[in-house]
Amino acid sequence: MRAVIQRVTRASCTVGKEVTGKIGNGFLVLLGIEDEDTLDDLNWLAQKIVNMRIFGDENDQMNRSLPDVDGNILLISQFTLYAATKKGNRPGFTRAARPEKAIPLYEAMIGQLSDQLGKKIETGRFGADMKIELLNDGPVTIFIDTKQKE
Repeated sequence: MRAVIQRVTRASCTVGKEVTGKIGNGFLVLLGIEDEDTLDDLNWLAQKIVNMRIFGDENDQMNRSLPDVDGNILLISQFTLYAATKKGNRPGFTRAARPEKAIPLYEAMIGQLSDQLGKKIETGRFGADMKIELLNDGPVTIFIDTKQKE
């Protein structure tokens, strides 16, 4: 799994004219899932996201996590995080998991993040054409790949 975490002061997702998810202070998380991903990857990544200390403390040091600042998560499925770009100019996405594998893992990630954070996780709509609006705070953007745990 791959995740791009953006610290935001606000973020929202719209599909058509419907707002499917909206948060204030917290993380916009773009999540890519590949065929080799497991529940172990999911559990490790969820823990990492919730406990990532990238919010400022009283000394303006990045020492606070989402629970420390009562932050929220907007989780967006993002298969393009597995774009292969070595050949030509048109990316390939063969490493991205097919929906029959990705949807259950995406839904499990929603549940795991909600359990760990203790609140509802806002989301986009899997497979939809989504419009994402955000105000990146910092900017702070972190990339995590579960294949690089060690």
